[in-house]
Amino acid sequence: MNTDIRGHALREDDLRSGKVLTTEWRGKIDYAWDSGAAIGQFLAALKDGKLLGRKCHGCQRIVIPPRMFCEKCFRRSDEWVELKDTGRINTFSVSFVNWDASRRSTPQVPAVIEIDGASPGMGILHLLGEVGDTLQAVLDRVKVGTPVKAVWKPAEQREGQITDILYFRPM
Repeated sequence: MNTDIRGHALREDDLRSGKVLTTEWRGKIDYAWDSGAAIGQFLAALKDGKLLGRKCHGCQRIVIPPRMFCEKCFRRSDEWVELKDTGRINTFSVSFVNWDASRRSTPQVPAVIEIDGASPGMGILHLLGEVGDTLQAVLDRVKVGTPVKAVWKPAEQREGQITDILYFRPM
């Protein structure tokens, strides 16, 4: 291996004076994301204040988020099923750190919610609300298995996004 590579470092003046050719451009980074048939229908139902899953007649599972293909039976799922907007906490975390790593004074509680009417283990990740402003208050109120209910945005504010559900609150 030849480690005797000759060269010299560039100076900022080399760039400014044109001694070294440079180019500047802004890339077009617009993009579109296709949600697909299953998630598209799921998001449309959220706008109407409904949760949809898909049922597989092969294994009888009802999955949420919906999928058009059953990964257990290796076959196309068969029908849409409207599910309740209630469920139980499967797991949760108490966070005092925001998405941008800044500190929070009150806890945020993301949780996996197993949705009522779906097969065991099927659910969605969402936030819990109305659970308290301190760690101890949250831990007194939130447990694995706690029943919860969706709190929805007002109908006129819904956009067909998962955030149409503001949070799930303990029942």
